[in-house]
Amino acid sequence: ILGLEICADTIVGDVTRRGISGGQKKRVTVGEMLVGPAKVLLMDEISTGLDSATTYQICNHMKQMVHISDLTMVISLLQPAPETYELFDDIILLSEGQIVYQGPRENNLEFFKYMGFKCPDRKGVADFLQEVTSKRDQEQYWYKNNQPYRFVSVSEFANSFKSFHIGQQLKNDLKVPYDKSKAPKTVLTTDKYGISNWELFKACFSREWLLMKHSSFVYVFKIAQITIMSVIALTVFFRKEMPVGILQGGGKFLGALYFSLINIMFNGLIEMAMTVLRLPVFYKQRDFLFYPAWAFALPIWILRIPLSFVESAVWIVLTYYTIGFAPNASRFFRQFLAFFAIHQTALSLFRFIATIG
Repeated sequence: ILGLEICADTIVGDVTRRGISGGQKKRVTVGEMLVGPAKVLLMDEISTGLDSATTYQICNHMKQMVHISDLTMVISLLQPAPETYELFDDIILLSEGQIVYQGPRENNLEFFKYMGFKCPDRKGVADFLQEVTSKRDQEQYWYKNNQPYRFVSVSEFANSFKSFHIGQQLKNDLKVPYDKSKAPKTVLTTDKYGISNWELFKACFSREWLLMKHSSFVYVFKIAQITIMSVIALTVFFRKEMPVGILQGGGKFLGALYFSLINIMFNGLIEMAMTVLRLPVFYKQRDFLFYPAWAFALPIWILRIPLSFVESAVWIVLTYYTIGFAPNASRFFRQFLAFFAIHQTALSLFRFIATIG
């Protein structure tokens, strides 16, 4: 609906990384807000920095979304193009802090004709609406040749609109008491997040999996790094068997264990930087009630389990027997379990530091 298919596999980008265009970023923001439980969306000057074609595309997509999802959107635009203006169902014309007209788009020219002003055939309606309340440009639109022109102020427009049939209808509608029984059930949200906890978890899990695929180079590099470091470790501490009763040998094995733990722990340091970069988006989406914090954190922990398994397995397989640890299989798997738990702890610790930092 938002026309983002062409950039589905492109990063959004920021001040340091090139990404999608400005118009596509605005559409991403609109789509992001549409995911939440909000039924009323207020948008201010969304056309700033965009050309008329992009503005038209965005407004056209939002019109489709309004009609499909039964939403309410109020969008402020400054002199939109004629084709963009024609997309709107209702118009609110503001001037000098007062509402000059509020009603169907088809009736606004009728109101100004009622006031003595007519839009020329080749004049854009949006441009006419902006200029008709201006003291400098108003006179050129006066069409009652049998009456002398007199400047009509914004206050006079606002007061006359109240007696116009659209204004009268609006006033009568507001006088009718609100009947809750006749209101659509979708007007007010009754659930905090709109979907079930399981659906929230699946959505966040799918997003995290997609982010991992996009950052696959980082994880491949981490595995390659720990592979190289394990080869260095097995060459430095290489021996065929563990000597018994020799103090110097014990010191070497302690050194091997210390070196192993340091590499296993700090191989997950990249989690700190990745978490810091993701926090602004998380805080924004959490505050807009897209999902709770647990739905964001739990998929990250689950998807890091295979990563910890692979990295711990690479290190243990390459170093355990070559360094000369006890050949007992149970000890091999106990050390693997210890390194796996340490790697998971380190990843969680670095994410925690990034969060509170």
